[in-house]
Amino acid sequence: MMQTNISLLKYNTFGIDVKAARYLNYQSEQELLDFIQAGELTLPYLHIGAGSNLLFTKDYPGLILHSSIDGVEVVDETIEHIYLRVGAGVEWDRFVGYCVDNNWYGAENLSLIPGEVGASAVQNIGAYGVEVKDIIEKVESITAKGEKKTYGVDQCGYGYRESIFKLPQHREEFITYVTYKLSKTPSYKLDYGTVRDELDKFPEINLHTVRQVIIDIRRTKLPDPEVFGNAGSFFKNPVVSGEFFKDLQLRYPAVPNYQLSDGSVKIPAAWLIDQCGLKGHVLGNAAVHDKQPLVLVNKGGASGQEILALSDKICAAVKDKFDIQLSPEVTII
Repeated sequence: MMQTNISLLKYNTFGIDVKAARYLNYQSEQELLDFIQAGELTLPYLHIGAGSNLLFTKDYPGLILHSSIDGVEVVDETIEHIYLRVGAGVEWDRFVGYCVDNNWYGAENLSLIPGEVGASAVQNIGAYGVEVKDIIEKVESITAKGEKKTYGVDQCGYGYRESIFKLPQHREEFITYVTYKLSKTPSYKLDYGTVRDELDKFPEINLHTVRQVIIDIRRTKLPDPEVFGNAGSFFKNPVVSGEFFKDLQLRYPAVPNYQLSDGSVKIPAAWLIDQCGLKGHVLGNAAVHDKQPLVLVNKGGASGQEILALSDKICAAVKDKFDIQLSPEVTII
């Protein structure tokens, strides 16, 4: 059903009160195809999920689309794996919980990440040593011309918070279904951060205890969007060359790091921001979260421009101190 001049306040987790000229929520592939074939898809338009990775800085003059395609279907099964075709509108954490309840392994480290299934495949969401590309089998989409397409995981161009679906030539595609490949035999990734230490508090390691540990860790670090509007991690963790990192480590021996297979090094953006003395920093109605400096929050009534100004200030400080350019993980509209 088409709505006009609609507030987007409840459609973005930052809690930015802007409006869209038109808003369409569709519940099936056919409904989207009918809309396209009727000539209703006109520029400009933007497809969103749960709005958990967006920062609106002004009213949107065009059409906002949202998928409510639901359903989790077993489409194949072997002795070792199960394949699930999931609607793009399914809440991501609900899907993770469903996998855990059925003793299917692979998604549990991605517990409590906000958003929806379709966005998971666009963003290549990741946490605690796992990226969603590790369990994606294929992605289905419909183009702005009404053409159906299917991509194998190797065709999706996945990298750190990257995919082909973020490229300009693919932004006219709307993801409808994602097929995931989960393991039916125990397989865990626990050696990231404090995950293994926290698991020592439980009598045994199983999918439910791993999921609970991930949820508990995330809740201690990340603010509830219902209390302080936010989009989770605002910045990507920067990746630098091995040579650059050696020079940086000479100046800052305690710099935390993650060595990558190609010789480059990932540095936690949170550490860089903290070293600049910006944890808890307030700018108008926007602030750096006092427990996790990677998160920017709306203290109440902040505009998108205030959040953006705070982001720019952080980027300038990190660039000046470390000669490292931070990039937003959040999409700025």
